[in-house]
Amino acid sequence: MSTKPTAVPEALYEYLLANSLREHPVQRELREKTAGIKHGGMQISPDQGQFMAMLVKLLAARRTIEVGVFTGYSSLSVALALPTDGKIVACDVSEEWTGIAREFWKKAGVADKIELRLAPALQSLDALLAEGGAGGYDFAFIDADKESYLGYYERCLKLVRRGGIISFDNTLWNGWVADDARQDADTRALRALNETLHRDERIDVSFLTIGDGFTLALKR
Repeated sequence: MSTKPTAVPEALYEYLLANSLREHPVQRELREKTAGIKHGGMQISPDQGQFMAMLVKLLAARRTIEVGVFTGYSSLSVALALPTDGKIVACDVSEEWTGIAREFWKKAGVADKIELRLAPALQSLDALLAEGGAGGYDFAFIDADKESYLGYYERCLKLVRRGGIISFDNTLWNGWVADDARQDADTRALRALNETLHRDERIDVSFLTIGDGFTLALKR
């Protein structure tokens, strides 16, 4: 649902990519492979991946978290931007989709930077906290089941250091968050997240129209 920006004309988006995108060959190969599989639309847009990589570099990040891996484009984008000793803890439940991710992480030479935890993400995040990880991470990306976003947020807020960033995908949700006729559980959950972030004094927030909506929360 986030393979290109919400409500951006196709011709303008193609212009944007032609004049900004610097994709690693393995990123491009993975993106093309994912586009051909069922649920391929869950992949983030390439400009979003490039923006995430820049954020990681600006933060001088070394330790990051990903909640929701899918076929691994977002984690690949971050891993390529991390220093040689950088690490991602990647949380997912799908052997099938992360099997594709592992293949391309290895192909790009970044597999050693990524620790995949195959378990419900709330469980994995609680484990990181139990292991003493509070305040030990620079960046987190949340792109998994929408009804758990607030739970992921509260845990990541503990795990990320002051000055670190928590990012969220799908916060525009194809525009449905602004459509009162949409009352399904996912849409309501994303509205609740957006409202919570807006009023949360523990963070500074920026709500962007990249991809399907991309929100950044800077921990104060």
